[in-house]
Amino acid sequence: MADRINQPQDVRIKQLKAEVNLAWSQTFGTDRTERFDTAQKFVDSECIRLMVPYTPAKDNILYKSATLGTKIGSGHIVYQIPYARYQYYGKLMVSSVTGSAWARHGESKVLTDTPLKYNTNSRHKQAGPYWFERMKADRMPQIQRGAAKIAGGTPTK
Repeated sequence: MADRINQPQDVRIKQLKAEVNLAWSQTFGTDRTERFDTAQKFVDSECIRLMVPYTPAKDNILYKSATLGTKIGSGHIVYQIPYARYQYYGKLMVSSVTGSAWARHGESKVLTDTPLKYNTNSRHKQAGPYWFERMKADRMPQIQRGAAKIAGGTPTK
């Protein structure tokens, strides 16, 4: 969750013959914190949902691991599957001994410049590497509008 928003102090300004009092709602800090926390939950959930078409899905476990590994509202999306990083960066790694994509127990793997080939299907039409960045490039305005609406701000165009 986000840090708490401090309650602003009321202000009284007196100069010459003029006086101004600025009084904040006593629930301002709490209300704003709740709105921002709700907006962060929205952003996390939307990012996970909108990444589905971009995420490789041979067996659907990879994209489901984001839902299981993420604490919604934390601002951090976590994929729990060990091979997620490999898939995300999209470069083939091969055995340092045989040059095969399959390595025996104890063999190390080395990175190549060969891009991975991703299977696509009707739900994962845009599957490939860097799925978060590609989703964000396509859908950021939509996410920002939703978050701004929840937080009570002005949506960006």
